[in-house]
Amino acid sequence: MSSQHFDLCIIGGGINGAGIARDAAGRGFSVLLVEAADLGGATSGASSKLIHGGLRYLEHGAFGMVRGALKERERLMGIAPHLITPMEFILPYDQGQRPEWIIRLGLFLYDNLVGVGAVPGSRRVDFTSERGEVYGAPLGDAYEKGFSYYDGWCDDTRLVVLNAVDAAEKGAQVLTRTICTSLAEESGRWRVGLKDAVSGAEDFVSASMVVNATGPWVRGFLNALDLGQDDPDLPDVRLVKGSHIILPRRYEGAHSYLLQQPDGRIVFVIPYERDYTLVGTTEVDFDDNPAAAQCSDDEAAYLCAAYSRFFKKHVTPKDMIFTYSGVRPLVDDGHQKASDVGRGYRIYHHKRFAPPLLSVFGGKLTTYRAVAEDVVNRLVRLSGRSGAPWTAAWSLPGGDLGNLSLSTYEERQKERYSFLPDDVLFRYVRSYGSRMDFFLQGAEDIEGLGVHYGDGVFEAEVFYLVRYEWARTLEDVLWRRSKLGLHVSDETVGKIDEALAGMVG
Repeated sequence: MSSQHFDLCIIGGGINGAGIARDAAGRGFSVLLVEAADLGGATSGASSKLIHGGLRYLEHGAFGMVRGALKERERLMGIAPHLITPMEFILPYDQGQRPEWIIRLGLFLYDNLVGVGAVPGSRRVDFTSERGEVYGAPLGDAYEKGFSYYDGWCDDTRLVVLNAVDAAEKGAQVLTRTICTSLAEESGRWRVGLKDAVSGAEDFVSASMVVNATGPWVRGFLNALDLGQDDPDLPDVRLVKGSHIILPRRYEGAHSYLLQQPDGRIVFVIPYERDYTLVGTTEVDFDDNPAAAQCSDDEAAYLCAAYSRFFKKHVTPKDMIFTYSGVRPLVDDGHQKASDVGRGYRIYHHKRFAPPLLSVFGGKLTTYRAVAEDVVNRLVRLSGRSGAPWTAAWSLPGGDLGNLSLSTYEERQKERYSFLPDDVLFRYVRSYGSRMDFFLQGAEDIEGLGVHYGDGVFEAEVFYLVRYEWARTLEDVLWRRSKLGLHVSDETVGKIDEALAGMVG
């Protein structure tokens, strides 16, 4: 690649980096996206899987941030209806927590900050009524009423990957497992040193502009390459770890719960992958390598206690089958408690350098598209190029369902691919949307999908992930391109691993 030049090099393949690559490529920039590990392999893949406005931030007066996030929720549901779907949340009323009138006011604002949208409005729920019994059944007897509202559910890692896929289809080059080892000004451009994290081979490219979208490494990256020294205006970052626990499915129904805690925080309880329940999150200051983040014993105990305060059947850490943690790179606004730090973002222009260098601080999964649009708008101005924003209305790969609802689209696909088992069809529709036709095209029966590795995993799907989505390892396939790792047997894992060795080479 030594002779290659790009208009834009983006360091970091999380949701912000992938979103920026997509937006910039769609505006005609030649783009290189560089990721040290795998796409969505850090913070972006360790979220609560929600596309939401952030109901709790209303009591901090963050009306503008919440309004903006709610607008993005609507946009993302429109461009990725297979991946981002409405989810009902039940907020049990706890007499020892926020007064009922405050909750009602907050939900009224949440409903009306952006007007009528893609999700139903909030309502009061009587858990003792026939209609509300399904919500109250798993809860303790002290909880007789509550509130219902809706937000969005999302497969976070697939959202990252689909942004990268769209970027690549618009001309971007995507390099995973590639480390940026140096950035140096050279003849009015950036000389970007690259190292293959697998082979160790080193190379370089040139770029007119660079964006540092390394998430929790945003300051560390600058410091490691001697780019952030003696800059008093550089934003401070507060690293906050958020952990989640996964339990065997705890209740019937597709609804989630939002649980108020005595410390003023809230904890989500969410149906996960049909057979499980996800509980999270924590907010703990973190000063270690973000790659080493793990759920501590204290965090696990906290989440189990938070759950058990409300549910009849209590849980302990012994009930957990899996945990995960991510580190949020928040813009440090001086708040003492980690839970009070804002979720806004800041784009910093390093003006000491002649070729543009921008660093992205903060942000959240929900607002990634707006962050990316803001970054690329600035790059357009800095480069003197033209190119209007476009990503708000352009479907992500798989999101073009032909103006059909997700359920109707699934019915159509069931008619078309009648040989698919129901659970496989369900997963394909919600993971790939209309892109499922890429690897099902021409298949007239189940044998047309190639080797069956077991547990509904077929050769055609795995090959697609390797060929079009940069999957290289078992973790890429089982935990980031999918969540099959929660479902498949050891025998199936072994067969997939063997197949990957042949496909990846």
